[in-house]
Amino acid sequence: MAMTSRPSIQFIQGTDEQTIPDVRLTKSRDGSNGVAIFTFEQPSVFDSSAELGDITGFYMIDEEGTLSSVDVSAKFVNGKPAAVEAKYVMRTPRDWDRFMRFMERYSQANGLQFLKK
Repeated sequence: MAMTSRPSIQFIQGTDEQTIPDVRLTKSRDGSNGVAIFTFEQPSVFDSSAELGDITGFYMIDEEGTLSSVDVSAKFVNGKPAAVEAKYVMRTPRDWDRFMRFMERYSQANGLQFLKK
């Protein structure tokens, strides 16, 4: 059952993150697992967390459902929140394929492009 019509990322369930992240991907040589690291500079969750509560995790939501992680950390500069980093670990080729389908949808909805380094 679809939760939202548009792919979204949330730190507080029910509140879409407006900041577009920088995403770094790594994949094992045999393709059996991988890691995605999302970095959000000045994310909007810092603006809304006062009234909506604390970050509860990292949620990637699309028409297939929700991918989630609790590996989320905040970066502070001079005592003020500056960035959020979230890590999503894929342990099987199926997890990787599902993640890539989400990223394809999220990228199209937000005008992102893939740059191979």
